[in-house]
Amino acid sequence: MVTVNLGLLHYVVDHVYGALMHRSKISPPFFSGGWGGSKLELLERMITQLFPDMAGQNWPPTSIQPIWKTVWESRTACLREGVFRTSCDEQLLSALPPECHNARVAFLTPKGVPSHRMACVVHLAGTGDHTFERRLRLGGPLLKENIATMVLESPFYGQRRPSLQRGARLLCVSDLLLLGSATIGEARSLLHWLDSEEGIGKMGVCGLSMGGVHAAMVGSLHPTPVATLPFLSPHSAVVAFCEGILKHATAWEALREELAAQHAAMTLEEVKERMRNVLSHTDVTRFPIPKNPNAVIFVAATDDGYIPKHSVLELQKAWPGSEVRWVTGGHVSSFLLHNNEFRRAIVDGLNRLQWKDESSL
Repeated sequence: MVTVNLGLLHYVVDHVYGALMHRSKISPPFFSGGWGGSKLELLERMITQLFPDMAGQNWPPTSIQPIWKTVWESRTACLREGVFRTSCDEQLLSALPPECHNARVAFLTPKGVPSHRMACVVHLAGTGDHTFERRLRLGGPLLKENIATMVLESPFYGQRRPSLQRGARLLCVSDLLLLGSATIGEARSLLHWLDSEEGIGKMGVCGLSMGGVHAAMVGSLHPTPVATLPFLSPHSAVVAFCEGILKHATAWEALREELAAQHAAMTLEEVKERMRNVLSHTDVTRFPIPKNPNAVIFVAATDDGYIPKHSVLELQKAWPGSEVRWVTGGHVSSFLLHNNEFRRAIVDGLNRLQWKDESSL
């Protein structure tokens, strides 16, 4: 009788998928355009200045007014799409490509439910998730629980993708920080809109992989308690690009040549250390503990070739009261097979919040 180590099999699937996607010549590597020059310097300076403010969470969301159109409606549900000017400050706006300046969002709501008795979760994009469809499918079944789904199209993705970028392969390291900064600001503005304009009774934010990192940051920085639900995500982009499979999809030689032209000859390890320093700005353990850490639920995979277990546990340790749930599988298989576990985490996280009208009593 032959026995199969399923954990090893899931891990191997991640690496086979990674080899096909990231080591082949099908598409260019990440950051083939280099570090980003003055844009990266600007972002690093802004983020460094921001951390003292984040400690006190004195960073109010920017108000937005999306322009909506109805895509379809049925007896029980309605799907709208909205457009709004990105809520980034002027410095970030000047660094963003023009294609990224207008944000797009889909809003799937149950009909016949008062807004103050409705919950809504903002779904953020994982790497390569260019459209609304996958996240709408994830949130759709939650309509029967009176949970609406709001899906944000990330900068550098979908209709917001710069003309020179191929697929999800960001051209410069600075683009990764720009993508994250703009996504976090826009998501916080959407939560503020749901609260102040729609009167939604409970709110949450979730995301898968890269989207989970951004969701954790949004949940950390939002001024009121929200359910925070990172799925299959690390505590920092350092893990993804310097430890996990994506290190094979990074243009290390192009990055080394740029640094060598500016300074002196550099080893590959010195280049990777520079990358770790840059991406340390995405370390969520440096962010404040969310207002209600009991409403933070991480869903992680037991045999993830992209995200090692220690990374998930580091963030749980930094946020006492948060919960980690493990699903059996790798990054790819869990993404495909465990949507019900993601939905259960959304429901449970929201259930750990008070309704808005109750919290004011």
